[in-house]
Amino acid sequence: MRLARSRRTAAAVAAAAVIAPALLVPSTASAEPAKDAPAAQQELPIPDAAHAPTVEPKVLESLGALTPALIGSAATRDSDGKVNTELLAQVRKLADNPAVPAEAQDVWRSLIDFLDEPGAKEAAKTLSLEATPAAEKKKSDAPDIPTGPGKPRIQQFLYPTLGFGCMPGGGNSVGMALVTAGPQAAPAPGPKRGQAGYVYTSLGTGPAVKSAQKLFVTWLNIDNGRTGQQALLPNPKINATKGPGTFTGIANTGRGRIVSTIYGTVTTKIKGKNVSCMIAPTIGTAII
Repeated sequence: MRLARSRRTAAAVAAAAVIAPALLVPSTASAEPAKDAPAAQQELPIPDAAHAPTVEPKVLESLGALTPALIGSAATRDSDGKVNTELLAQVRKLADNPAVPAEAQDVWRSLIDFLDEPGAKEAAKTLSLEATPAAEKKKSDAPDIPTGPGKPRIQQFLYPTLGFGCMPGGGNSVGMALVTAGPQAAPAPGPKRGQAGYVYTSLGTGPAVKSAQKLFVTWLNIDNGRTGQQALLPNPKINATKGPGTFTGIANTGRGRIVSTIYGTVTTKIKGKNVSCMIAPTIGTAII
């Protein structure tokens, strides 16, 4: 999939990559992974390049333009110690602007709801269900997270993104990111309770390789105030032989509502050569 990269889009992407993580004021906080790692290669529900979602540069530009304001609202508390509702209202007004693409409007409204009262209620419901004995649970009460025998429970990032020049010949790669809440096995070796597992996949590329140029995740737990930043690295148990390039990490977020930004550079091996490319930042929400 190839999409033109405009100078304006590139500028917005670069600004979001620098400003949004800085607003979180992160401290490096990587996690100790679970020790009981499965031996087999893990399969995660990520589409292949032929079934990748469509990503419009104008949508990414709109999202990048509002990223600093919305992440800032998540990091700024009011006098009651809650997320600053005035800032949320300002961002909602921006999101309602008819000039903003509809896809971007949907993302911002979803994120605003997650940061505000609806998200707090959903988090409380999810955490209370985890503490409820299995015999007392009802199917209708289960959190809205894909489940199944042996399948990882995932929470997708709010929107797919683009890696500029990640494909042979300089084409763009669609990037997909997700979060898993521990305890579970994916991504290997598996997050424990109170940890988040991050997975970023650059569709259509070769396997991920280590590089001095890093892909990062910056996260903020809006319920306990904890923040962190760490590099996402190639995982020998996920798409390590043929690709697509997949980068993972496990973070000590603690339990609660997590807002995350993935940004930076991915490096994959394509036709025997290492190819490095910048990705447009993408934002995710998860209940851990």
